[in-house]
Amino acid sequence: MTPEDLAACFTRSDGSYFFARWGRPLAPVVFGVEDRTLATVKGALEAVVTLADHEMADTDPELGANLLIFFVRSWQELLDTPGVGKLVPDLIPLVDTLRARKANQYRIFRFDETGAIKAAFVFLKIDAGLAEVPADTLALSEAAQTILLWSDTAFRDSGPLAQLPGDKGAILRPDIAGIIRAAYDPVLPAFADDAAHALRLHARLPRPA
Repeated sequence: MTPEDLAACFTRSDGSYFFARWGRPLAPVVFGVEDRTLATVKGALEAVVTLADHEMADTDPELGANLLIFFVRSWQELLDTPGVGKLVPDLIPLVDTLRARKANQYRIFRFDETGAIKAAFVFLKIDAGLAEVPADTLALSEAAQTILLWSDTAFRDSGPLAQLPGDKGAILRPDIAGIIRAAYDPVLPAFADDAAHALRLHARLPRPA
């Protein structure tokens, strides 16, 4: 991966560079799944957080929960769920947009005064496409896409996972795993809006043996 390739992972469709990582432990809450799937989602989050050498917590002292993941069968469920409208401004027009785009997932991030991620909301509509994805694969993909603020185009052509041969499941792509690990180097800032940051990040990627 070249520095330019890496910079593209955090360069948005409007041309701006915007990098952010979590500045506090993740305290997740998952809605709309059975206990077995809940354990799968939290296991995937723990795996990615461990990769980043970051932390998870039972609660966030300011917010209680700072990572809320909603599994729904239709976007209407978001409008029907009490309290979601208080968490997500302009929920009605957002749902209208998601319907118009026929989207099946959406993420919203909130940031603290330093620019670091302090909260995230993940919405997954289990349509025919997502219903075919194994729970562990879907959970790992979402964990990877939530641990950093990636560009809105980062996974347009290729997702963050690689399929193991012989239908043995999926793992994080090595390049994505390397970026996540490097991004949480404590020497690097938790937020950057200058593409020169990508050079510092690139210098910390694992090198081939």
